[in-house]
Amino acid sequence: MDPTLPPPDPTASLDGQTALDAQTGIGLSDAQLSQSRRRTLDLVNRLHSTGVQVDIDLPQIVVVGQQSSGKSSLIESFSGITLPRAAGTCTRCPTECRLRGRNAPWQCEVSLRFITDSKGQPLGQARNELFGSIIHDKAEVEDRVRRAQRAILNPSMPRKQFLEGDIDDISEKSELSFSKNVVSLSISGPEVADLSFCDLPGLIASVGSGRGASSDIGLVEGLVKSYITKPSCIILLTVACETDFENQGAYHLAKIHDPEGKRTIGVLTKPDRIPSGEEKGWIDFIRNEREPLENNWYCVKQPSSSDLKQELTWHDARRREEEYFAGTSPWSELDSVFHKYLRTRNLVDRLSSVLSDLIAKRLPEIQEELEKSIFETRISLGALPPPPSADPFNDIAALIYDFTADLHLHVMGMPDTDGLLQSIRPFQQQFRAAIRGTAPAFVPFSRQSAPRFILPEVEFLDNEDESPEHQISVGIEYSEECVAESIAGSRDESEEDWERQAEKGNKEEEEEEEEEEKEEDEFDAAAQQLELIYVDEVYTRAHEARTRELPGFYPFVVEQSFIVKIVEKWRAPALLYLQKVEKIMSKKMKLLVAKHFEKFGQGVLEQRVRTIIHSHLKDCFERTEDRIQWLLDLEDIPFTLNHHYLSDYKEKFLTYYKAAREKVVRNKIAAQIKAFQGNSSKSPPDTYVKESKYASDTEGEPTGIAKVLKGLAEMGISGTKPEDIYKILPPDAMAPAINIMADVRAYFQVAYKRVADNIPLAVDHELVRGIERDVLKSLYGRLGINGPDGHRIAKELAMESPQIADKRQDLMKKLERLQIANNELLEIGM
Repeated sequence: MDPTLPPPDPTASLDGQTALDAQTGIGLSDAQLSQSRRRTLDLVNRLHSTGVQVDIDLPQIVVVGQQSSGKSSLIESFSGITLPRAAGTCTRCPTECRLRGRNAPWQCEVSLRFITDSKGQPLGQARNELFGSIIHDKAEVEDRVRRAQRAILNPSMPRKQFLEGDIDDISEKSELSFSKNVVSLSISGPEVADLSFCDLPGLIASVGSGRGASSDIGLVEGLVKSYITKPSCIILLTVACETDFENQGAYHLAKIHDPEGKRTIGVLTKPDRIPSGEEKGWIDFIRNEREPLENNWYCVKQPSSSDLKQELTWHDARRREEEYFAGTSPWSELDSVFHKYLRTRNLVDRLSSVLSDLIAKRLPEIQEELEKSIFETRISLGALPPPPSADPFNDIAALIYDFTADLHLHVMGMPDTDGLLQSIRPFQQQFRAAIRGTAPAFVPFSRQSAPRFILPEVEFLDNEDESPEHQISVGIEYSEECVAESIAGSRDESEEDWERQAEKGNKEEEEEEEEEEKEEDEFDAAAQQLELIYVDEVYTRAHEARTRELPGFYPFVVEQSFIVKIVEKWRAPALLYLQKVEKIMSKKMKLLVAKHFEKFGQGVLEQRVRTIIHSHLKDCFERTEDRIQWLLDLEDIPFTLNHHYLSDYKEKFLTYYKAAREKVVRNKIAAQIKAFQGNSSKSPPDTYVKESKYASDTEGEPTGIAKVLKGLAEMGISGTKPEDIYKILPPDAMAPAINIMADVRAYFQVAYKRVADNIPLAVDHELVRGIERDVLKSLYGRLGINGPDGHRIAKELAMESPQIADKRQDLMKKLERLQIANNELLEIGM
């Protein structure tokens, strides 16, 4: 409408007034809006009806202000209807107005939109309920809206009671003081603006006696925030000129959520109540010089309380507004450029334009957001366990079958770095190292003389596992502390080398590494530290054990005592190995059970299966423990049929011990033989080395080793080698002890390798592979699904947890409203 349009003549005929109405239109919006603009506005209204604003930010105008800031009068000026004012119920829930101009009789449809339940909890799907029949008489709107608001505030009571009964007979005290649920008014007609907005409850500054609870202040503020925090919300901020601006919290709240003022439109109400002399401060808002906003400040003049008592018509109200701004200073004295910010019709025009522009900008984005939300919601639904089926018995049977098949694959071995067998293998190596570390540390010297000598390398064990003799032979003085430290250190080093290989390619957390180091220490502790056993101590024990044996013979019990003591050290590492494997098995079983059963029902089936498998694993553990004890009991008495292996090692160790002693006990002779051998290798076989200090002092007269060999040759004993001289020397007094040491050490090589294989084999057979034996029988029997009540039990196990059921229902409702909203967009061709 042209701003210069003269005010209507109140004395004009009905036809003249109708012509004016047709020109201005209720709400004063441009009646010639394009069809496309109306269609997009209708589309957004339909999107709001789906409740999709819970998921998508939809364009919307919300009216915000303090209580008694003139919001209700402003809404009436937009819509052309009268809202209820008694008891303040009109401010206690959001009131949505959808205005649409069309060439059809005026009508108003009132509905209730529930987005929360009676306890205030969000509903998965917005519920829209028509509240009464369509209204064709404007005079009936006020009463219908009052009844609708009472119904919203009493959600547990039948809506029909408020619609048809006498609400004066219903207690004024409502169940709720405020509600997020919405009273929706859909108004259409030939004189109606194309505009949609939502009037929110007024912000409460304070609560007086009998006017509500102090918690209502936070409730209303939270409700307002839930709307204005959204980027697509246009904030229509009402400020009453009768109150000091700084004391109106609505502006400060809007400033927090729209600090740059890009989506806030300010409206000054009650300009006729500005205290004398303060007009300049309010005029600065219209000039956008004070608290500037991108869409400026507007000023409107609505009917006063006395005007309302006179039942002033909407047309009269608009006429008086025209007269007020045209003839009242300082508004009438404003520059003409600022007159477009005065009067309700200009405000509605601006709101229509801003809302339409925002809708046009947001629709393509809304389309993308809807499609993205639909995709994400479907993914979330797919991640949920499948809903309970009509045949839970067969479903459970299928789950059990899949579980046992998967269990079989794991116990037989899977090519995964974290597979079951791969997890056990490090402990097999640690166990073997611990058993190997119990080898008797025999020293072929007396305790008194041992510290002065070192053992030579054990060359015949170079291609086998490291042994105590091998460890203490690398140039270390043979004191007890040095040897013990060397053995323990080398064993740790060997285990660390193996672990580095086993863990290659895997990134272990620091906690896991600390746990592995702790486990290595446990095996070391289980194996116990080695004790050095000297030849003189072996000899003393053998001599003291003699009973009726002939001279030179010693009882077998001496060797057996050493062997029994060694075997006893094997129990701790063996049982520790069993515990480690059982721990790995328990962890793997929990993962497998969760993998196959966690998404079934409320988790009761998973819990029961886990309990059954745990009990089954415990039985397997006990059987394995008994089998290990049995295997170790077999080792109490030395026995082997591997005579060749035993005798071969005995010969090697006997030669090793004797050679070590010869270098010490017969050091002078050994030195002569070594020197002779070194020199003779440079001379012809039939000559003697003259340069040797053991050769003759006179040219041509052999001495030392050369003389002995020459003498033997003269006696007719030919082919004698220098090292054969040891055979004609008197026997070593410690020879019996050396023989016992060689026997025990050789037997250890036979027995420890046997045990190092048998214990892991027993654990694998009874525990690792044993877990799948009779597992089906245990599951079916203890679950009870094969009994007469099997189908009932299966049905109980298949019951879905309320949390998952609620989540599925919420997601399905969300998907439904998203799809409905998306279809609405597709219909308009966006």
